[in-house]
Amino acid sequence: MTQPKIAKYVYIALLVAQGVVIGLLERMIPFPFSFAPGAKLGLANLITIVSLFTMSFNDSFLLLWMRLILTAILGGTLSTFLYSISGAIFSYFGMLLVKQLGPTRVSIIGISATGGLLYNVGQLLVASLIAQSWTVMLYLPVLSFIGILAGVAIGIAANYLFEHVTTLNYLKDNYQHLKQTRRPHQKRQHHCLNTHAQKESHYDEN
Repeated sequence: MTQPKIAKYVYIALLVAQGVVIGLLERMIPFPFSFAPGAKLGLANLITIVSLFTMSFNDSFLLLWMRLILTAILGGTLSTFLYSISGAIFSYFGMLLVKQLGPTRVSIIGISATGGLLYNVGQLLVASLIAQSWTVMLYLPVLSFIGILAGVAIGIAANYLFEHVTTLNYLKDNYQHLKQTRRPHQKRQHHCLNTHAQKESHYDEN
């Protein structure tokens, strides 16, 4: 195994461990609504945001699943796992899509606020299925407000980490640089494949 791969796996393991600790500590905070026992505010989304800006989709999605499974094993129940997985998946893909708008259109805080909102949407959907009643969705406006506030707070924390933790700032900049350098290479590769296909077609016609 090469040195870069070892460093990558160590970094993923560190983020997973931090996410699990945050998730376990978060369970000590009582959820303000009794209709969804086991639901959470989604503070571990901080780790998800860091992963979105410092690693590839495959690695960040792997990190998300590892964090959810380990948190459930170490101190969870079936209901907490269902709430966590639904909220985390909704939040993850929502933030991933909003992130595609680019830094000139949306900030880290905006991405995090989107994640906070969708986290509670996912939890409410599970609560509705468990309660077998869609009346639970009436809490959506209140929980949306709470989720956005939590998302803004997490986004501010993520901004602080990227600005003051040198390693994270380096990984973030390095990941953005790799994405930018891959795009021209992929375009050139696609152009070469098209040219080759056109030549093959021309030969076949002759």
